[in-house]
Amino acid sequence: MKQSDPIHDEYFGPDRVTVIEPPKRWHTLDIRELWAYRELFGVLTVRDIKVRYKQTVLGVAWAVLQPITMMIVFTVIFGRLAKLPSDQFPYPVFIFAALLPWNFFAQATGTASGSLVGAGQLLSKVYFPRLIIPLSSIGAGLVDAAISTVILLLLITYYGVPLTINILAAPLLFVAVIFTALGFGTILAALTVAYRDFRFVVPFMIQIWLYCTPVVYALSLIPDRWHWVLALNPMAGIVEGFRAAFLGKPFDLAMLSISIFVSIVIFVIAIAYFYKVERRFADVI
Repeated sequence: MKQSDPIHDEYFGPDRVTVIEPPKRWHTLDIRELWAYRELFGVLTVRDIKVRYKQTVLGVAWAVLQPITMMIVFTVIFGRLAKLPSDQFPYPVFIFAALLPWNFFAQATGTASGSLVGAGQLLSKVYFPRLIIPLSSIGAGLVDAAISTVILLLLITYYGVPLTINILAAPLLFVAVIFTALGFGTILAALTVAYRDFRFVVPFMIQIWLYCTPVVYALSLIPDRWHWVLALNPMAGIVEGFRAAFLGKPFDLAMLSISIFVSIVIFVIAIAYFYKVERRFADVI
């Protein structure tokens, strides 16, 4: 006999009572409701992963070709031709350690931003926490990130870069990347429903954002007095944190702390704004 789930019964049981009230001015993240709909979250995540690789010639191989191709192009242009410094590390490893979090962030943010518009028919037919749509859209990115992590470890081994105890911080840093992507992806998803121009703004914004983040260049190129300004870009501190974790560099704790704080603030604002406007999604879409 299947054991009863109190949270499931609270939202779907026979004693469930729905009370319609005016929307609150500020709405906090309802973890219990999201957990009650966890099965739907899993279904949507698996669907997005399948759709990403369905009817493609190379399938999952794209998750290998994309970061490697970017690494080669950036290495030739910025490492060989422009001769940008790489903090005494081989440039392919130096660039790939930054591409790992950046590619996940760019892909997850772009996918999440258009997820609500893409799920328009579902939103207008049945109730479920709308936040599940942008949250589940990062699933395919997690698969790509796992593959990229394996590639990075192979590159580190090939170039003889020793792993240090810093590597233990990598999972925590990846959680920070997920929160950053969810924050920006969620607020952009809500904005895209109301303003369809954001479908064109987001790819352009991400392209510009890449060069405002120390991905292809070393942080040492930026004067120390401007590091706090760069840290206001949440991906700047996180990218440098990934380099420190995988390459054994010292962590810039001040910069990382500022970036993570900004990321948390953006996430909180995104959730509050999302809940404020979600009741209009079905009408607008």
